[in-house]
Amino acid sequence: MAPSKAQQDDWLIAYLKYLLIVFNFFFWVGGLAVTAVGVGTLVDKSSYLSALASGTYTTSAFVLVFSGTLVVVTGFLGCGAIIREQRSCLSMYFGLLLFIFLVELVAGVLAHVYYQRLSDELRQHLNSTLTERYGQPSAVEITASVDRLQQDFKCCGSNSSADWQHSTYIQSQEAQGRRVPDSCCKTVVAHCGQRAHPSNIYKVEGGCVAKLEQFLADHLLLMGAVGIGVACLQVCGMIVTCCLYQRLQRHFY
Repeated sequence: MAPSKAQQDDWLIAYLKYLLIVFNFFFWVGGLAVTAVGVGTLVDKSSYLSALASGTYTTSAFVLVFSGTLVVVTGFLGCGAIIREQRSCLSMYFGLLLFIFLVELVAGVLAHVYYQRLSDELRQHLNSTLTERYGQPSAVEITASVDRLQQDFKCCGSNSSADWQHSTYIQSQEAQGRRVPDSCCKTVVAHCGQRAHPSNIYKVEGGCVAKLEQFLADHLLLMGAVGIGVACLQVCGMIVTCCLYQRLQRHFY
């Protein structure tokens, strides 16, 4: 005996529910991954973020944290909507998926548009920071950020170690004869910056701008890849949600 129309609808609804539950699991995992990438980006290099050109990089990380948290919350809402089979909850779930998708789309477009601008700002800002603000009593945090930056990336100066010749700090008495800050040294000891030989400082390794740009590019690529992955999941989720909503509407009417 062939199954009735009602039985076919029940089977299809059950299938869509299980499919949406599986999607929700991966969506929830994706949300955790997005949050982890955002938090990791902030924590990993937080000690010298003040040396960056603008808040674009930090803002991108916060957008990821916000989106990831919203994804996790939306995942729980989706599970509740599936279990209770309430079309109003499914509508809200679809709306949140669409909202998150649009946020990620706008963030991706802005990141692409402003990346070159960020690169230009970085070169200008980092050079002025090294020459004008490093070592000043009112810029203790920035001084520590630059020191950590040079040690982490094994670099010296903005474009080269020669940039420090124009530094207000190096030209002052506080430098005590240093030609570069001690953080330029391969092995940091007191007053090691007085000897600016390639065997002692990061002179041939190049400046910090190029390495910092590569760091930003790598992290933006990672954030973009994670965002695209979650966005693809959202599109699939929205399609399955629409199918389940229509089937429930036909089933009850």
